[in-house]
Amino acid sequence: MLLPEDPVQAFLPYPAVPVANASSGPLAGLTVAVKDIFDVAGYPTGCGQPHKLALSGIKTKTAPIAQAFLDAGARFVGKTHTVELAFSLNGKNAHFGTPVNAAAPDRIPGGSSSGSASAVAAGLADIGLGSDTGGSVRGPASYCGLFGIRPTHGRLPLDLTMPLAESFDTPGWFTRDAATFVRVGDAILGDDPAPLPGKPRIMIAEDLFEQADPLAKPLFDAVLARIDRMGEPLGRVRVVAPDFDALYWAFRYLQGHEAWQAHGPFITRHKPTLGPGIAERFAFSSAIGHPEVKDSQNVRKRFREHLAAILDKDGVIILPTVPDVGALMAASEADLEVQRNQSLRLLCVSGLSGFPQISMPLLSRDGAPIGLSILGPAGSDRTLVHLAAKIAAAAAVKIA
Repeated sequence: MLLPEDPVQAFLPYPAVPVANASSGPLAGLTVAVKDIFDVAGYPTGCGQPHKLALSGIKTKTAPIAQAFLDAGARFVGKTHTVELAFSLNGKNAHFGTPVNAAAPDRIPGGSSSGSASAVAAGLADIGLGSDTGGSVRGPASYCGLFGIRPTHGRLPLDLTMPLAESFDTPGWFTRDAATFVRVGDAILGDDPAPLPGKPRIMIAEDLFEQADPLAKPLFDAVLARIDRMGEPLGRVRVVAPDFDALYWAFRYLQGHEAWQAHGPFITRHKPTLGPGIAERFAFSSAIGHPEVKDSQNVRKRFREHLAAILDKDGVIILPTVPDVGALMAASEADLEVQRNQSLRLLCVSGLSGFPQISMPLLSRDGAPIGLSILGPAGSDRTLVHLAAKIAAAAAVKIA
């Protein structure tokens, strides 16, 4: 860590090795914190797992996505905590501890990009580089009151990065404010291969809002009413097909299968101690068979085609990022697993389709943030970032 102090335990206590960055560029003057699954020259890559850390060694090259931030002028300030092997949404790590959610200290920060979100929420970094497989940027963004993006799958490189489930894995980032979020998007994404038009069709995903917690729903309704004043009235659409259970299990089976392909050999050979939830998740993953994988691939293909037809080239859907505020830190593992499963029913929409989603910090309940998201067609990421800034302004930033 290259900062004098870390009051929220966002960073790993690695020796402070300076990392060169461009002296000028579109991100000059900003700082970036990097999740500890991306290689950074001069540092190990621990992946939230002690045995992985012991095997890592010091890296000699920096992951291209992290290098892109440095080349744009951002200054590296340290590597941040991640959930063990990036396989959880709650942000807790049984080995290295849990970063504090600066926006709601009594609640989970979300994961697996917990440290990057915590660092940005606490003002220790301007940008947090994270990754999103099942919601690992979008969930922490919602819980910590940040802007966060899951780009189109494959839009940004993942070389020299620990995989979890490669057909879902993507880098993403956090910022506290819309202006910085747009600045990063312009610097990192490049031109959109499929930009949105100046006036996209914006549609409320009714079936996804039905998944929101009853206590949060009136808040979502209020912020949607403000967004409705942007211009053309918001449309209404139902996006889930064939049903929530089919999408949920398709995601779980495909993610689990790929996670076991990525980490099963390591777990089988070294038999590392895995923390609560992580051990059970890998045990589930190890038992997934070919029939489940094949059926799930078919569900994903059909759903991607279905959602692409709804969006076409000019459509954007609005949805809750997750159903409610983050769980209390004191919640049981069973309660955390319930929240995870409820959240995946929303988060899997972007994951299965591969389409870009942005979480915006537009409302809160009981003093804790809740994110509202927009999701657009594949390749519309940069114009979606600019639209998010416009929507945030229209929504007057936050509703309590």
